[in-house]
Amino acid sequence: MIVEEASDGREAMQKLETFQPNLILMDIRLPDESGLELTKKIKTTNPNVKVLILTGHHYPEYRETAARCGADGFLVKGGSSNEILAMVESLFSNADEATIAEKE
Repeated sequence: MIVEEASDGREAMQKLETFQPNLILMDIRLPDESGLELTKKIKTTNPNVKVLILTGHHYPEYRETAARCGADGFLVKGGSSNEILAMVESLFSNADEATIAEKE
């Protein structure tokens, strides 16, 4: 597993072009733009990349906006690492099931 980190949206978009990740852990607040808007950009250009929003803001409207922007998951910070792992496993097991269904 290779892990990359970006300090802002601009850097994230640059790394996306060269790194081609399978999963992005996204915060809602970034220094230069909204993580929700960045998620929308990423999913528009790279629909197969999974984006999991991790945030300290537990507002229903953020969860709804994240879904509209194409986020694959939404977790509030402060939960256990097991929650994060379970969500990631769920994201990729669902993708594997969809691929299997398409082949049948």
